[in-house]
Amino acid sequence: MLDITEELHRWIEAGRDFAVATVVTVGGSAPRGPGAALAVDSAGTAIGSVSGGCVEGAVYDLCVQALQDGETVLQRFGYSDEDAFAVGLTCGGTIDVLVTPVRAESPGRAVLRAALSAAVRREPVALARVVRGPAGLPGAALLVRPDGTYQGADESGLAAEPGLERNVAAEARALLEAGRTGTVELSEDGSRCPGGLTLLVESNVPPPRMIVFGAVDFAAALVRAGKFLGYHVTVCDARPVFATRARFPEADDIVVDWPHRYLRQTATDARTALCVLTHDAKFDVPLLTVALRLPVAFVGAMGSRRTHADRERRLREAGLGDRELARLRSPIGLDLGARTPEETALSIAAEIVASRRGGTGVPLTGSGTPIHRDGMDRTGARAA
Repeated sequence: MLDITEELHRWIEAGRDFAVATVVTVGGSAPRGPGAALAVDSAGTAIGSVSGGCVEGAVYDLCVQALQDGETVLQRFGYSDEDAFAVGLTCGGTIDVLVTPVRAESPGRAVLRAALSAAVRREPVALARVVRGPAGLPGAALLVRPDGTYQGADESGLAAEPGLERNVAAEARALLEAGRTGTVELSEDGSRCPGGLTLLVESNVPPPRMIVFGAVDFAAALVRAGKFLGYHVTVCDARPVFATRARFPEADDIVVDWPHRYLRQTATDARTALCVLTHDAKFDVPLLTVALRLPVAFVGAMGSRRTHADRERRLREAGLGDRELARLRSPIGLDLGARTPEETALSIAAEIVASRRGGTGVPLTGSGTPIHRDGMDRTGARAA
């Protein structure tokens, strides 16, 4: 649901009634992951998507029905071999979709409003909702913040069960700290033993960082590609004449500093992508010496194979070992035959996506490899 935050926030602030359908779990070659959502308001306006088109019509109808009867439902969609024209996923996977009405009298409306408001402000927050459970609990929501505080509906839903709300908050906080969206199984009393309760926890965390070192033409194209992929993009270069807003209008941050010094002091995490385009040993070696010892998602460096061999020799002299050097992707990018800065940026972005999702980078035609994988990303148990 938090993937359509901006639109839903406008709806809820305007006092609209709506129903929201959210992907809870996926199996096989499903087109979208947990947290993907479609919402329909009382006027019939629809936003978002749960399947990229396969089952949107049926999910739309479920939302309309939920608005009418006020009932939360969980529906599974999959492919039918017996009737390929039946409602289902033609890609062959399955998805479970939670459909929740959010009407003026809905007890959880205030919780959803608070969650959407926090997400719009780009505050880290988790929204836990009951997917399966005893009567009265499906659809119940809990907002959880990084400090462990939480907000639920007063005297109803999860709050009606002693200790349950507190344990749900603890589980949601754990997923929020990991930046994950996924399901959690609890017993009805809130203990971790799988039992009568299934929760969907959606984590809203700041976008992952891409730091591009080297204010060159290739960097300008890579900034655009990084923004397209949803990264918060920083350009860093020690030369003030090149690291300017005029040259990188789409970058979130432009930093004039020695790359290795900046990298030591800036915040990175397990989702960060570091792209070294400086192509100069006096910048590359000290920078990569720092970068390859950080727990980041991706470290790549531009250069020819000869440049890479010389760079690796220098890095070994600087004290890096085989394990650290094995993390370096150089020459950076997939083999697309790229020539222009834009084509090169596409090849680099493609390698970052393949690394993030566990892809091979080979053509899907004739490969037999899975189209969709359960990788970890910033949005969830499958790696958004």
